Amino acid sequence: MPRLFTGLSVPPEVANRLTLLQFGLPRARWIEATDFHITLRFFGDVTGDQADDLAASLDQLSHPIFRVQLQGLGAFGGAKPRLVWAGVLSSPALAALQQAHEVLAQRLGHPAEGRKFTPHVTLARLRGGTAQDVSTYLSMNEGGPIAEFEVREVLLYSAKASTGGGPYLVEARYPLG
Repeated sequence: MPRLFTGLSVPPEVANRLTLLQFGLPRARWIEATDFHITLRFFGDVTGDQADDLAASLDQLSHPIFRVQLQGLGAFGGAKPRLVWAGVLSSPALAALQQAHEVLAQRLGHPAEGRKFTPHVTLARLRGGTAQDVSTYLSMNEGGPIAEFEVREVLLYSAKASTGGGPYLVEARYPLG
C-alpha cells in the first residue's frame, strides 16, 4: 500500500537557502534539501484503487498559479519538540488550494483532518531534543523573510511507511493555471 500526500515542492535555489539553517541543534535529523516541501493534505496508506481514484480526482482540480513566502522558524511539540520548521505565510490562494484538497479527501472517504492547517517546510525531526535546545536554535536564527517563490504545480508524493522525513517519491504532477 502506498502512503500518499499532496504538496508543493520547494525550488532548488530556495532549498539551498534553507540548508544554511541546518546547523547547531543537538539531536536533529536534518531533512535532505530534495525532500523539502509544503504538505497540503496527508492521505496515509491507501490501496491501489484508492490511489487511482485520488490521482484521477486531483487531475480534475483547477487552481491559479500563485506565490508563497517563507518567513520565520518554529517548532512543533512544545516541551517535547519533535520537529523544526520554516514558516510559510498564509495567503488566500494557499488556503483555497489546501481547502480544495481537504474537500477532495473527505469526498474520497478520508476522515476530516483534525489539526488546523499550518503551512511549513520541515527542516529537521528531533529525537530527544529539549525545549531549551530548540529555543536556543530559534533565537540564533530569528529574522525576516527567508525566500519567496512561485507555485506552478501540485505534486502527489509517496513516502515509505514509518521512516518519516523521506525520501519521498513524486508519483504525479498537476500543473496550476
